[in-house]
Amino acid sequence: MKVLVVAPNWIGDVLMAQPLLRFLKQDPSVELSVLASQWVAPVLEVMPQVDVVIGSELRHGALQWGERRRIARLVRSAGFQRAFVLPNSFKSALIPWLARVPERIGYASEARGGLLTCALPKPGRHVSMSEAYLRLAGAAEALPSPPELSVPPARSAEAREQFGLSAASEVVALCPGAEFGPAKQWPAHHFAQLADLIHASDPGQELVILGSTADRLIAGQIAAASKAPVRVLAGHTSLAEAIALISGARAVVSNDSGLMHIAAALGRPQVALFGSTDPRHTPPRSARAQVLWLHLECSPCFKRVCPLGHLNCLNGIEPASVKAALEIAAAS
Repeated sequence: MKVLVVAPNWIGDVLMAQPLLRFLKQDPSVELSVLASQWVAPVLEVMPQVDVVIGSELRHGALQWGERRRIARLVRSAGFQRAFVLPNSFKSALIPWLARVPERIGYASEARGGLLTCALPKPGRHVSMSEAYLRLAGAAEALPSPPELSVPPARSAEAREQFGLSAASEVVALCPGAEFGPAKQWPAHHFAQLADLIHASDPGQELVILGSTADRLIAGQIAAASKAPVRVLAGHTSLAEAIALISGARAVVSNDSGLMHIAAALGRPQVALFGSTDPRHTPPRSARAQVLWLHLECSPCFKRVCPLGHLNCLNGIEPASVKAALEIAAAS
């Protein structure tokens, strides 16, 4: 059976969909394709359950009618028999409908019931995203398993060579970005102090800053404030290259972000820093992760910018505490 999954648009959400993909592939007759934006496609390309990734140029929130019709023609010609639409938007259900996929399954939202052949009622907030995705396949009883990505060692070595990192050195990746907003970002001066502590403890480790082009400013601030040699790769790697570099890292320090979830799925030792969001709901799902969260009365607020103006939830996490947690993670 040829099955199409329309993927979410955020890295963390894609990783939370992996239990569904794993469940679907338990049937050996299933040929599994995933339709995804170019932003998240590299994550799916290193998921062992995915047979084909159909990349698209669709942008979040944009209709792009012509592009959707083009992809629908491609999907129709492939002869899919069933489609699972994971995002809850009206637009995300258009391609399977235009492609006339016989079974189109998703949650009822945004008045898109006519585009689906099976529109299930949306689950309550108490249901995790992984469980909600599993319910679309009638697998509510299946326990969501942690995400898992697989990068060939040769690809990791190739990425190191590409960006001038020693094949023999231990790399510590700093990921200071957070797409949602500054209320999720540990301050640049704290990252800089952490870099100094790491370098002082072992000058042989290589410190790299990873992230998107949006993270270049904070990456530059960290490098300028640190006395340690820090390589700024934020905005200079593709997501696929960042994944390859993280796969071979000794350890990773990040905010609550897509790269946090990627480090967890790759099984790397990591420290995850939480401020405005709640690690009880969106933790890095890995036994090798250390989570630092101060449990302040005002946190989690789920705001893009600190509504109180002080960002104590992140300012109060000391670099020395992160360094100590990093050593615990690396020893695990």
